Amino acid sequence: MFGALDAKIEEAMKAYAIPGAAVGVLWNGLEYVKGYGVTNVDHPVPVDGDTVFRVGSTTKTFTGTTVMRLVERGEVELDAPVRRYLPDFTVADPYASAQVTVRQLLNHSPGWLGDDYQDFGPGDDALARFVASMARLPQLNAPGEVFAYNNAALCVAGRIIEVVTGTSYEAAVRKLVIDPLGLDHSRFSSDEIVGFNVAASHDVVDGKAVLEPSFWLQPRSLAPTGGLISSVRDQLRWARFHLGGGTAPDGTRLLSRTSLEQMRSTPGPGGTLVVELDGMGVTWMLRPTAQGPRIVQHGGTWPGQISGFLMVPARGFALTLLTNSEGGTRLRDELFTDDWALSRFAGVTNLPATAKVLDGQDLTPYEGRYMAQRIDDKGSVEDVVVELTRHNGRLRGVQTFRSSSGAGQVTSEEEDSAAVQTGELGLAFSRADFALDLDPEGKPVGTRSDFVRGPDGKVAWWRNHGRLYRHQAP
Repeated sequence: MFGALDAKIEEAMKAYAIPGAAVGVLWNGLEYVKGYGVTNVDHPVPVDGDTVFRVGSTTKTFTGTTVMRLVERGEVELDAPVRRYLPDFTVADPYASAQVTVRQLLNHSPGWLGDDYQDFGPGDDALARFVASMARLPQLNAPGEVFAYNNAALCVAGRIIEVVTGTSYEAAVRKLVIDPLGLDHSRFSSDEIVGFNVAASHDVVDGKAVLEPSFWLQPRSLAPTGGLISSVRDQLRWARFHLGGGTAPDGTRLLSRTSLEQMRSTPGPGGTLVVELDGMGVTWMLRPTAQGPRIVQHGGTWPGQISGFLMVPARGFALTLLTNSEGGTRLRDELFTDDWALSRFAGVTNLPATAKVLDGQDLTPYEGRYMAQRIDDKGSVEDVVVELTRHNGRLRGVQTFRSSSGAGQVTSEEEDSAAVQTGELGLAFSRADFALDLDPEGKPVGTRSDFVRGPDGKVAWWRNHGRLYRHQAP
């Protein structure tokens, strides 16, 4: 089994220009940890189980676990309003500002624009300044009603941790989670990994991996949503903790079994985030299978650092992967989105889905212009526009990226925006409102998206990679 996994990873590394990778597996009580390739194409050093990578959004599960420690101590309530802990908390919508709860932050249903990547410098006030800047974020849906992946919400949760503990987010997570678990190769600052074997970030240019040092940098204000640096061995220990009884290696209890189970149950609103979801628990993606056992998953994407993490608690199975290249996305999809690893190691598969060819009348409600927004590190608004049209019984999309100067309130249009076409895409429906992504040849690639209807029953949003694109009918 592990030999087949090695072969698949090594083949993918060659095909997708991935210089280095590390994998960790927990299966039938066995642990398997292995490094592949090198940390840096210009200065090659072998990757091993203790090599550190950016794990990206798997950091969110550390934020959620830290919140749960505070819940058990009676210092935070999941269903309390955010304003109990941050009295001045404000987004653009007054109702959401007053009513959104801590749980809704953690299950990605607060309803406001979530892709806010502003950089407020390296100081201890970075997170506080970030949260204060959220006053301009528009509300897309009422709190608790619709799942949409929300990085900004996790930054609010991180700020709550700071206020409740009276220390920085990073110091609180280390004290409450990282250090008690003996995660000696898990840190937030580049200054703290001096002497570690570090996997450098790589772009893929003309099919080859190219070192890109600028990819490594990340704003401190984003630490709670994606700032952790860790090794695959530490990530596997993280899986053991969440699959186990909630104790540290020395026997100290950090969380009760009830809290661990609560994190991976009672999902919020469902939908898709590359795969189909029952919803999010407390920072965990809760993913259904055809056989019944639930997959508990996360993973991370940062330029040049692509990772995956999943567990099947009913099978005692965990898999984690770290890579140091943009090409890692393809390998992650093969191991974490498709059935290859799940079927072999855990005996579960995705919900069945077959691409259908529909007539024009069935496709008409989905046609039109869709737009999503994000805020870059400098505070500028960026639009992503997708035009979906019928094509041979399926949908074909043209994606356009549009940046603007964007200070102040986010708006739906910027007259001075410069539009750049960034790609094409294809969708085939598997059932009503749920679609499979297609490659240029029209074949399903394994990832999924869905359409969200409004109160009037009409298509209001396209949810792609967990982000909501507002529908404007043709």
